[in-house]
Amino acid sequence: MIVLGLDPGVAIMGYGLVREENDRLVALAYGAITTPADANLPQRLQSIYRELGSIIQRYQPDTSAVEQLFFSRNVRTALTVGHARGVALLALADAALPVFEYTPLEVKQALSGYGRASKAQIQDLVRLILGLPGVPQPDDAADALAVAICHTHSARWAALDVER
Repeated sequence: MIVLGLDPGVAIMGYGLVREENDRLVALAYGAITTPADANLPQRLQSIYRELGSIIQRYQPDTSAVEQLFFSRNVRTALTVGHARGVALLALADAALPVFEYTPLEVKQALSGYGRASKAQIQDLVRLILGLPGVPQPDDAADALAVAICHTHSARWAALDVER
């Protein structure tokens, strides 16, 4: 199973693809979709939609996992990220991919067993779990890989529950 993880944002949307091979997880690809700061919001959203569509077409994921928004004190930032998240969900729906959503707390819990782990701890766990030489850059890509790893763990637990 190939999982596409997404960390939504308008300026930078992190993505990461993982696959399970011989009972371990492997990073297939990761990076960030970036948009120019001088472009207007509709142009930025269109760019995200198109680039995400290209990534989906290239890697043919079986499912997707998207980080849910957490409440932000800056309402304007939260709304803007919400737009990017909506465009990502649309691209995933257009590709007929199942979408699973996880809160930052759930992602941290799945990787570290502790919902209050620091960002640096989670990024280092991503590196260790995937056997990477360094922490994936930019941070948004590491966060997207964490969401994908979270989903693979959740899918394993769900499969175990079904087998009972």
